[in-house]
Amino acid sequence: MFALLGLVATLLTLGAAAPLQEAKSRNKLLLVSFDGFRWNYDQDVDTPNLDTMARDGVKAKYITPPFVTQTSPIHFTLVTGRYIENHGVIHNMWFNTTTGQKLAYYTTQGRSDWWDNGSLPIWITAQRQGLKTGSLFFPGGNATYQGEQVNVKKVEKLLHNYGNETEWKGNIDMVMKWFSEDDLDFVALYFGEPDSTGHKYGPESQQRKDMVSQVDRAVGYLRQRILDYGMTSTLNLIITSDHGMETVIKENEIVLRNVANFSFSDIQFEMLDYGPQGLLVPKPGKLEQVYEVLKTAHSKLHVYKKEEFPKRFHYANHTRVTPLVLYGDPGYVINGRLKVQFNKGEHGFDNEDMNMKTIFRAVGPAFERGLEVEPFESVDVYALLCKLLEIVPEPHDGNVNATQAMLAKSAGLSLENIQYYNNQLVNELIQSELINSNKPGSVVGFQFHI
Repeated sequence: MFALLGLVATLLTLGAAAPLQEAKSRNKLLLVSFDGFRWNYDQDVDTPNLDTMARDGVKAKYITPPFVTQTSPIHFTLVTGRYIENHGVIHNMWFNTTTGQKLAYYTTQGRSDWWDNGSLPIWITAQRQGLKTGSLFFPGGNATYQGEQVNVKKVEKLLHNYGNETEWKGNIDMVMKWFSEDDLDFVALYFGEPDSTGHKYGPESQQRKDMVSQVDRAVGYLRQRILDYGMTSTLNLIITSDHGMETVIKENEIVLRNVANFSFSDIQFEMLDYGPQGLLVPKPGKLEQVYEVLKTAHSKLHVYKKEEFPKRFHYANHTRVTPLVLYGDPGYVINGRLKVQFNKGEHGFDNEDMNMKTIFRAVGPAFERGLEVEPFESVDVYALLCKLLEIVPEPHDGNVNATQAMLAKSAGLSLENIQYYNNQLVNELIQSELINSNKPGSVVGFQFHI
C-alpha cells in the first residue's frame, strides 16, 4: 500500500509536467449505437449519466443522418463513411426485383451479398492494418467482406428482445472482457432501443421516456465498468445513433390502393409498407403512366423518377434503386395494397426533418472536456474513427475536419486533459488495489497513455 501511495504522489505531479511521450501507445475505441435515439430525447427526461459524459467529454448539438433514415443503411454509413448510394445498403430488407423475393431485417443481416458491395466496414480495414476488432449486434457485423469477417462477434437471435436491461449489462461486460482479455482494439456495440419503444408507443409517450432512462442507466453502467477495468485513460468512447423518430399521422393517410387510375397490375415489383419510403418497378411500358398517376396522388407524397431524385439525398445513384422512388412528408407513411402499418412512431423520413436528427457524445483521452460542437453528418464519423485508431481509411465521403474541433489540441493532450486523466488514473489505481490486484484494473502493468 505504501508503494501505491508513492505512485499516487508521483502521478499527481504529472499535470504540470510534459506529456509522457514514451508511454504513448494506441488507445482502444468503443463505438456504441442506441437505435432511434432522437437528438432531443434527453431534454424531457433526466439523463444524469449522459449529462456527466457531456461534461467529461464532447457533445454535438445533433448529427444529421443520411437518407434513407433506416437502421441498416445508416449504420453502414457510420462504419464506412459512405453515403447510401455509394455503399449500396439502400434498405433494411434484401430484395430481388426480378423474382420479387424480399427478406426481413434479421435474415438480411446474414446476407453478405447485400452488404459486401466494395465498401469495407472499419473492422475489416482495421484488421488488415494489424488491429483486432469485435461487433456485438451491430448491423453489418454478421456479414463477410471480401472473404473476411470481424475477429469476434455476437449475433442476436431471431425475434430478439432488444429491451432486456439485464442482457444490456451482460453485453457491456462481454465487450469489456473483449478489450481486456482478448485485447481487442475496436468494438462496435449496438442496442435496439429506444427505437422499438418509439415505434410501438410513439416518440412523445411515457414508455419512450422510461426507455431513455434505461438507456441512461446503461451509459452509467458502461462508464463504471470502464473505470473498473482501469481503462478510463486508454479507451475512447463514442455514443451515437442512426436516426430519430417521428409521430405517425393517422389522418389523411397515404394508401396507394385508393389512388384513382392506379393499379398494382401495372407494377412488376414493390417495396412498400415499410415506413415513409417506397420503391417501385413498373412493368415494361408502364413507367410514364404510373409516374403521372402517382405524382399528384397525395399532397404529402413525393414521387420521383430515379434519375430526377433530389441529389442532396445522395441516395438514388445506385443500381439497386428502382425506377420510381417515393417518400412521404414527416409523419406520413406509405401504405400499399392493405394497411399493415400500425406503429405510432416511425423513421425513414427526409433527413433534414429535425425529428430525424440524432445524438453524438464522446469521452476519452483523445477528446476535449466540456465541449459542445456544432452539428455534423453521420458520414463524418468514419474518418474520426480511423483517426482515433490511427489507421489509413478507405475512400469515403466524410470530412475529417468536421470533427477536428472536439479532439484534444496538438499531438498530446491539453493541460486540462492531462490533469483530468491523471486524476482518473489515480482513482483507478486506488480502486484496483483495494479490490484485488489480480482483477481487471490491477496496478500491475498500468500505463498512462497520452
